[in-house]
Amino acid sequence: MAATETRQGIGVSPGTAYGPVVLVAPPVRPPADEPAPADTEAALAQVREAFGTVAAALDERAARSDDTAQEILRATALIARDKGLVKEAAKAIARGLGPANAVAAAVEVYAAQFEALGGYFAERVTDLRDVGSRAVAAVLGVPAPGIPTITEPSVVVAEDLAPAETATLDRSLVVGIVTQAGGRTSHTAILAAQMGIPAVVQVAAALAIPAGTPVAVDGDSGEVTVAPDPEVVHAQRLRRERRAEALAASAGPGVTADGHHVALLANIGGVQDAEEAGAQDLEGVGLFRTEFVFLSSDAAPTVEEQASIYRRVFAPFGDRRVVVRTLDAGADKPLAFADLGPEENPALGRRGLRMSALRPDLLDAQLEALAVAARDTGADVRVMAPMVATAEEAAWFARRVRENGLPKAGVMIEVPGAALRARHVLADVDFGSLGTNDLAQYTMAADRMQGELSDLLDPWQPAVLDVVAAACDGARRAGVPMGVCGESAGDPLLALVLTGLGVGSLSMAPSKVPVVRLALSLHGLPQCQALAEAAREAATATEALAAVRAGASDELTDLL
Repeated sequence: MAATETRQGIGVSPGTAYGPVVLVAPPVRPPADEPAPADTEAALAQVREAFGTVAAALDERAARSDDTAQEILRATALIARDKGLVKEAAKAIARGLGPANAVAAAVEVYAAQFEALGGYFAERVTDLRDVGSRAVAAVLGVPAPGIPTITEPSVVVAEDLAPAETATLDRSLVVGIVTQAGGRTSHTAILAAQMGIPAVVQVAAALAIPAGTPVAVDGDSGEVTVAPDPEVVHAQRLRRERRAEALAASAGPGVTADGHHVALLANIGGVQDAEEAGAQDLEGVGLFRTEFVFLSSDAAPTVEEQASIYRRVFAPFGDRRVVVRTLDAGADKPLAFADLGPEENPALGRRGLRMSALRPDLLDAQLEALAVAARDTGADVRVMAPMVATAEEAAWFARRVRENGLPKAGVMIEVPGAALRARHVLADVDFGSLGTNDLAQYTMAADRMQGELSDLLDPWQPAVLDVVAAACDGARRAGVPMGVCGESAGDPLLALVLTGLGVGSLSMAPSKVPVVRLALSLHGLPQCQALAEAAREAATATEALAAVRAGASDELTDLL
């Protein structure tokens, strides 16, 4: 029996869980003694077939998944279809490598390039290596890597979970997720929160925990207790029951104890997400990511193709608001039909609205489709642009939105320059929305997908809170509302701080809404403002969190 110990990671999906560890099978490695191919063309055909098999399997999984998972799985299938991988494998075969080793070599060439590019490309290295491992398995004719068969409620432990694995977890048996790598905005974090599975990432030596060892997982604090004492398990169970009871009584709009309204909204990725969120006690959608409409297409989708999907997304919300983010793509999220060419630093390149300015035909088609769907459904549609940096860009976008018959235009505040000049950037639009994930990485000069920099990317960093405060002050002076649709909106303690800074709406994974609603109901606006001031006065992120936890209601902190 393993000795009791507690390991600290980063909580990325709230809630607690207890169960035996199930270790994810390691990637399939090519045999070191694989002979050189006698027929190079036949070997290359094996490689092509292997990548095709992986792509088809991912597409099949996508068809059975909800929209957030579907978007990620289809994007991963595009990696498997990348002709560059086959070309790189052909070079390896020409050097005398067998097909399995040629696949692995090609993947590592691309992985090195992705890591050097940073940003979104670095984010996809886990996905790329997962595709490679599956292709190696297909070449060798062995089972693909992944999660073994689970027969009882268990905690899945892995180096990191690829989207193909996370998206198809059995929620009735997987009670918790622990990864050794990953970050606050990794695919594991996003999907776990969407699925309502407690999850902790960046847990040191997680893979060293023996299979079958019971662990207690706290997705709020980030603690993972190995072989916990019965008292720990009992206390966690009682807290889970108290939390469930308290959250069951949480209903209605987001309101502070003294009646200040803060809209509680959902982040969604497509039709199924919309149908599920629309049936919940939410005030609408604060972020509809439209990328999946484009990622599932080999060519730019037509106005009618888009409108057909948008109608289905809007319908479940009736007259509740639906905030739509226009296509967030560019050199760092490449699309076959909108290739702007390579860039040295895609995270700081022609992405978001910058790509739309270079391809206004794509933006206009999307806006026309949104207008058609809004008119057909009567939905309260509000459209915002990602990666806006200047007042000129915001004004250009607002004109484009209104020319296409949509009445409400907004912008994402993700660039520190836009936050500092928010009064001017927001002058010609109807609302702003803080994308705190990107805002943190640009403020702290730390790649959001590099797990080793997670401390810098902590949303409790006082510098990030200062930038948020500047953006909220600019919104107040411009006379427009400011919301948050980044991961920080779903943290109940941070939600109090954001409210105190002047944020008027919080958008998050639907599973996080009840505890945020409860947190607001236990605190008046002056208390939220005092907590915000305390967080900003702190010298470090750790001190900021401690100050807010100390000043928050015991009724809330006892549940966290």
